[in-house]
Amino acid sequence: MKYIGVISDTHGVFSEQFREFLEPVDEIWHAGDFGGGEGLAAELAAFKPLLGVAGNADNYNLRYTHPIHRFFECEGLKVLMTHIGGYPGRYDSRAGKLLDEYKPDLFVCGHSHILKVVRDPKRNMLVINPGAAGIQGFHIVRTAIRFRIENGKIFDMEVFELDR
Repeated sequence: MKYIGVISDTHGVFSEQFREFLEPVDEIWHAGDFGGGEGLAAELAAFKPLLGVAGNADNYNLRYTHPIHRFFECEGLKVLMTHIGGYPGRYDSRAGKLLDEYKPDLFVCGHSHILKVVRDPKRNMLVINPGAAGIQGFHIVRTAIRFRIENGKIFDMEVFELDR
């Protein structure tokens, strides 16, 4: 079993409240727009094991350690992560091609700054966008998600909210 924390769109900010929410997780998945160059990514990696993807606002050097997309398996769950993804029926064209290629069980993306968890019955997968953990953008509430994965199943999902 793994305990996963998912964040996105930090834009250079990792507040103490988010650190406390993510303290019990085994690893953090960051769905892009770290901000702050490689500094914030290094801070997160020093805090917890980190899997991330570069976002549209991240510098090119960050892509050496955090590519544009990742496909991996975690506890029997096939995961695809990219920054600009979309939602069922409205996927970004690049994300749609990746979904067709990899056929994940879980699709994690960011970019919208809006937390959303939705099942895509057509593709038989769960889509998670953790919203924005940072203060840059139009969102009113800063958010993060954590959950457990065991034997290919997600359970005990929790949402963290913090006023911007």
